Amino acid sequence: MRGRVLIIAGSDSGGGAGIQADIKACTALDAFSATAITALTAQDTLGVHGVMTVPPDFIRQQIRLTLQDIGADAIKTGMLADSVTINAVCDALAEHGRRVPLVADPVMVAKGGQALLDKAAVETLKRRLLPFASLLTPNIPEAEVLSGMHIGNVEEMESAAEMMLTLGVPAVLLKGGHLPGNRLVDLLATEDGIEVFESERIDSRHTHGTGCTLASAIAAGLAQGLGLRGAVVRARAYVHEALRAAPGFGRGHGPLNHSVTVDPERLRALA
Repeated sequence: MRGRVLIIAGSDSGGGAGIQADIKACTALDAFSATAITALTAQDTLGVHGVMTVPPDFIRQQIRLTLQDIGADAIKTGMLADSVTINAVCDALAEHGRRVPLVADPVMVAKGGQALLDKAAVETLKRRLLPFASLLTPNIPEAEVLSGMHIGNVEEMESAAEMMLTLGVPAVLLKGGHLPGNRLVDLLATEDGIEVFESERIDSRHTHGTGCTLASAIAAGLAQGLGLRGAVVRARAYVHEALRAAPGFGRGHGPLNHSVTVDPERLRALA
């Protein structure tokens, strides 16, 4: 097992997203995952039915103990819920994790449409969390909130990604899954330019946890010494296979199959 990832995120009682998906993704990619849980959710494939936040002192304690003992080669943040939680996480990172690369997944809305980030906390996230991030991984609705721009096509994705680079992050992976079409387009924007990644769109309602899974898979790659592009390529291939092999559980947005492996030959073809 190579690479230590500290995952700071909420728990999904249904097991498809959140901490549960994060741990499964890291394990499938042969990385070790430790966790700091920020919130408990009661949810199923139909939606989120309850949220209980974790006291900020306890969040800070989880982060501090993990980083001081086990350590981390990468950090991934997911659901942070509100400004109090964001501040607690950033205070702990400032003291104990400033030099560790961080993948920030700005979780705002669940698949079923339920809000997972207080609207008032968006500015706190931009002001406090993004300066810690090595990579920001928004989907289109999240990117519209963060950039203040409407995104309806790939050209507008490019403009929004370039704008988000001005928020203090060195790299943005803007996920295009919300756009229509048979091809799925993601953009990786850095100061060196924008790279477009395209793949076949899998027509499935079993897409719960794709964002959490992708961000954690990237964090696992960074923890294992892959460069940013290599980590993104492997993570996208992993999520694609996990979607293709989804078990079909639940009556709504079902989970992925996190136990899949990625064919090395396919990875070489994608690189």
